[in-house]
Amino acid sequence: MTDEMSTSLTNAAMAEEGEVVTGTVLKVEDKHALVDINAKQDAFLPINEVSSLFIEKVSDVLNEGDQITVRVLSNSEDKLLVSKKAVDSEKSMSELQEKYEAKETFEVAVHDVVKGGLVVDLGIRAFIPASMVESHFVEDFADYKGKKLSVKIVELDPEKGRVILSHRAVTEEEEAGKKQEILDRLSPGEIIEGKVQRLTDFGAFVDIGGVDGLVHVSQLSHNRVENPSEVLSEGQTVKVKVLSVDRDNDRISLSIKETQPGPWEEASSSIKAGSVIEGTVKRLVSFGAFVEVAPGIEGLVHISEIANRHIGNPSEVLKEGQKATVKVLEVNSQEKRMSLSMKAVQDEKDKENLEKNLPKEEKGFSLAEMIGDQLKEFK
Repeated sequence: MTDEMSTSLTNAAMAEEGEVVTGTVLKVEDKHALVDINAKQDAFLPINEVSSLFIEKVSDVLNEGDQITVRVLSNSEDKLLVSKKAVDSEKSMSELQEKYEAKETFEVAVHDVVKGGLVVDLGIRAFIPASMVESHFVEDFADYKGKKLSVKIVELDPEKGRVILSHRAVTEEEEAGKKQEILDRLSPGEIIEGKVQRLTDFGAFVDIGGVDGLVHVSQLSHNRVENPSEVLSEGQTVKVKVLSVDRDNDRISLSIKETQPGPWEEASSSIKAGSVIEGTVKRLVSFGAFVEVAPGIEGLVHISEIANRHIGNPSEVLKEGQKATVKVLEVNSQEKRMSLSMKAVQDEKDKENLEKNLPKEEKGFSLAEMIGDQLKEFK
């Protein structure tokens, strides 16, 4: 408070314009109040000089017997006019200037909700624009009336009595600190839980506790995914593995695929040596053919296992995209290798056909027995 504001008139015959005095509220009417400031006459305090905010009636702010400080606006023989608002505004502006320069965060109560934002009473009217209330979109501010918010002063103009506050600046500062804390704590290889925030063509952003990480589309599943919406939905809770943390650029790479059993782990329990399964020829090489027998699982049919005759190149018998029935010879899940045979399948088919075509009475006899019986006829 300035020296001028700290002075008061006591037992003064006349109150001078501009002076700051203390007094007692004698009478309260709807649109004005009378104040005893120890002058020749009672001071008149109109409703528009009570507060910087709109009020319906003076009794909303003052009661008879209240001690208040006012500034003398004018003094004439017929009326002594004073303002409480002028003193409150000057005092508040001085305090707000200190908060503004110190970039201080402080708490306020929302006085009113108006078009475009929120009004706050700080002894002077302060305003929080709608865009500075939250970091997210708010459709209706009705519930904010009377609510307490932490704010910073983002604009201060003492000459115009303009005070602009921001709650969003506080929340974003808190979020930035929380984000940095998470970035410092995270390490590649961790498996944590998160919530899907946004889906894009190139992947999904997952909230892992106040900071978003990106799961690239290639890390969504062991199977090929064209669009993230095929396997995820916004708001879904998922487990993710931290692949990398770029603290300089605030980027976190995550993987859902790495938290799930891979196709080879699943194959080890469902595909066993000796199984006969159908697959698709994916690639032809000089030494054989790679056949996909399950999503993400390919096995090698060596050139010697393609046909029960000699071939010089797999392309003599096979083409890419062709369906093929194969027999599993060996499965090595750790090394992600599988040996397959088409020849073994054909041999089994030939054997079944041979048995079907044998005379009824000859079924169940071995070839040696048959030859032995025929030799007896020549003795």
